[in-house]
Amino acid sequence: MNGENPAVRAAVALAVTALAIAAAILLLGDAAYMWVKAAHVVAIISWMAGMLYLPRLFVYHCDAAPGSELSETLKLMEHRLLRVIINPAMVLSWVLGLWLAWRGGVLMAGWFHAKLALVILLSGLHGHLSAAVRRFAEGTNTVPARRWRLINEVPAVLMIGIVILVIVKPF
Repeated sequence: MNGENPAVRAAVALAVTALAIAAAILLLGDAAYMWVKAAHVVAIISWMAGMLYLPRLFVYHCDAAPGSELSETLKLMEHRLLRVIINPAMVLSWVLGLWLAWRGGVLMAGWFHAKLALVILLSGLHGHLSAAVRRFAEGTNTVPARRWRLINEVPAVLMIGIVILVIVKPF
């Protein structure tokens, strides 16, 4: 890993971000809400980018010969994408989102419950993809490329539902 551990860099970046957000909340008071909301949106975009890209890497990985240079490269890419981008972005999305929901007083809103259910499904998919990264790394993946192509669409469908619920607030 060229002397530096990407997971350590990701953890440091996550800690620095968390400290910056905590400082903003303490220093800005009520004005911090919009800054936290902006950080939440950035975290969501990062999480979704990774969730959309990782299954696509799996499609390519299914077509790579086991032990080949391409297979080994894809293993590294999958691992780093998960540990450096997707995992920290998910943590920030959850923490900031729950703070925003609490601070915004929407914890009892129907649309929020529906959104929360979709985010829980997205988090479950995240767990499924994390397990798949381990299986690919161990050379034990049994899921065909066609299924990964289908799974690749699930985060987009969940995202559409979440965005509609947050923006439209239909109930």
